[in-house]
Amino acid sequence: MSSKSSTSRERPGSILVSVRDRHTDTPVVSADVSIWQAGGFTCDTFSAAQWQHDRALHLATQSTEGSGRTEFTGLAPGHYVVTYDHYPVTPARCVEVHGGCAATACFDLDLDAKVTMTFETSDCQPSSCRTARVTDRALAMISFNGDSSSDLRPYVSVAATPPWTALPDDPLVFARRIRQPGAQRFEAALAFERRFPGAAVAPLAAAAPGGVGVMGPGGVLPPARLGILANFEADERTPTPIAGNVGVTMSRTETEPTEDLSLWTLIRNSTEALSFTNYLSFMDTLFCPDNANQPRGFEGDRFARKQDMFQALRTRRALPFTDADAYRVLKVATEAFVMVNCGFLSEPLAFDPGSDLAYLDRRDIPPGRDLESVFTDEYLEQVNGTSVLPYLAIIRRKLPDVPVLLPHGVAEEEAELCFGIVQQRLASPCMIELIWSYWQEEGMLVQTMNAITQRFQNLRSPLANDPLANMEIDPLRPLNNLIWGYTQDEQHRLTVVRRNYEYDHHYGLRLDGKAVQRFRPADSRSKFLEAFHFLLRLCTSFYRQDDDTTVKADAFPVLNALKEVHLILSQGAHNQFGDLPSTARIEMMMQQWMLARPEFREFLPTRLMVAYPEPWMDRVDAMKKVQGWTDTSVMHFRDLAIFGEQLLLSIRFGAWSTVFEPNQAFNWARFWRPQVQGYIHSYRAATGVDLTVDARDPVAEGTLPALLLRQRLEQQQSAAMAR
Repeated sequence: MSSKSSTSRERPGSILVSVRDRHTDTPVVSADVSIWQAGGFTCDTFSAAQWQHDRALHLATQSTEGSGRTEFTGLAPGHYVVTYDHYPVTPARCVEVHGGCAATACFDLDLDAKVTMTFETSDCQPSSCRTARVTDRALAMISFNGDSSSDLRPYVSVAATPPWTALPDDPLVFARRIRQPGAQRFEAALAFERRFPGAAVAPLAAAAPGGVGVMGPGGVLPPARLGILANFEADERTPTPIAGNVGVTMSRTETEPTEDLSLWTLIRNSTEALSFTNYLSFMDTLFCPDNANQPRGFEGDRFARKQDMFQALRTRRALPFTDADAYRVLKVATEAFVMVNCGFLSEPLAFDPGSDLAYLDRRDIPPGRDLESVFTDEYLEQVNGTSVLPYLAIIRRKLPDVPVLLPHGVAEEEAELCFGIVQQRLASPCMIELIWSYWQEEGMLVQTMNAITQRFQNLRSPLANDPLANMEIDPLRPLNNLIWGYTQDEQHRLTVVRRNYEYDHHYGLRLDGKAVQRFRPADSRSKFLEAFHFLLRLCTSFYRQDDDTTVKADAFPVLNALKEVHLILSQGAHNQFGDLPSTARIEMMMQQWMLARPEFREFLPTRLMVAYPEPWMDRVDAMKKVQGWTDTSVMHFRDLAIFGEQLLLSIRFGAWSTVFEPNQAFNWARFWRPQVQGYIHSYRAATGVDLTVDARDPVAEGTLPALLLRQRLEQQQSAAMAR
């Protein structure tokens, strides 16, 4: 009998802690509660006023779940003190744990949180009606803790669901304009600060046996939250009779601003920041400041960050070749330019209020409020204290057990050796699409540079008469040494086979030619081309409806097509996705920069009167002419690269899987209209397939662009022979 009694006393017990609002019985979630050793007290002699926090007595801290509860398990029988670690100040509880039993500790907070709804007319006068009406302004006034709320106010913050916004002079009053009749809802969360900020308690490694303590990622625990809501009905406003001579005008369908307008604006500005024009200006400013021309948005903090990145990388990048320093600094400067501009979620944000709002106005999209504040305060989501895109927040929630790696004074590349999610890639992903490199390669950019390096090494062209036989690059000018370093570095660049496999993995696209024969991919996005072209065709139909002032354009088909393309793109975001697109971009931008050198005018005859927007483009068209390649201008391929990248970035990084209302698709189609129609035009010019005609040709639309380009080249060569 004595043995059984001893075993019972040694069995561990547990403490179930509950935190709720006493008046509304609403649970408080993410509330930190701690357990402590009772010290010299027992529950019979315990006094909350006399008991004091002592780090040495702390055992563990946990956060309440959605039910407002958490449980500490594996506790030895004895007396414990349980504390609620947030405001409002709540006395500690003493709990006695018996072997094999579960004790309880309830914190019933004296909050009485509630919402009072009032309504104002459009001219800011109190409404005389008991119910709200369309166009009225609804005001939600939050109160808590009776008459003593002023004592608690400094420690409480409130976040309401959009489109409710706090009044500037009172953070506890939220307002919104009522746009439509029917059921309406105000929903918000009260966040209560910790009473002991930072590490006021001991590290959880000192918790009692049984592993009862769990700390937040990075050691930062979130505030306690209490949800509140209020429902009300809104009625239609009684029409006002109008008499006299009434004029009627017709306008395009109105739309409401959505939070992702700010994301699309950043994508547009970021891709423009990565343009060759900005790249050329950066290189001139860095190496030839006397000849530099800085475009809009180039100066300031962003340029300083590029210089800092260049100086940091310059000491860490090296080549094992003699006399290759010029090419080495070119490679480092290009890498710094791409790294700074592609991660656009890093400060400073690339918003330009004047041009951004003008762009939205031209698209007939109301901007709502300031785009930058909408992006940082409403669109981005907080994940473990880090602001991330909603799409990446969904991915993070799929991996709750994987920690986020925060480089605490450690170099980023060293932090990436640990197990977990790299915080920089979660918070500021590199916004580059490989389709940019694909269309540049189809435009013969890489082949042009390959032909030049082959001739530089004195290798004869396979043609009977070598069109580059007269190419002589003298060693007195920098181009000679640059091409020397570029040629020597060939083994460190991506091969066409490597890029071709990744084109297929991302988009189901692939190149056509002798260098990529025996192609055997493991995973292909075979449905991407059909889905993407179907989306572009639906956009064309949408634009016809949108331009017709007698019709309300239907954006649901566009939304469904966006979801399909988003799903296919996300399936290809694996393996080389994180590094190959940026590496390919760096290499091809260097190729463009070298082809833009004035020395090439001497052996690549170009058409002077053609207004190419970038100086490297006439060199590529000239090479295509002398080699007998396709006669389609590289300008069309360059537009396909730019427009395709912008469109796919907005689809890939938008949280389209969670969208069910057509407003976002409506705004997307209007916002990206120049890019959609520009892509469709350039695709027809390059491949001959028109995505705007009413009669669909599924075979042509689903045919790989490389095969269409080969067919057009064969037609071009046949026509030349016939002449």
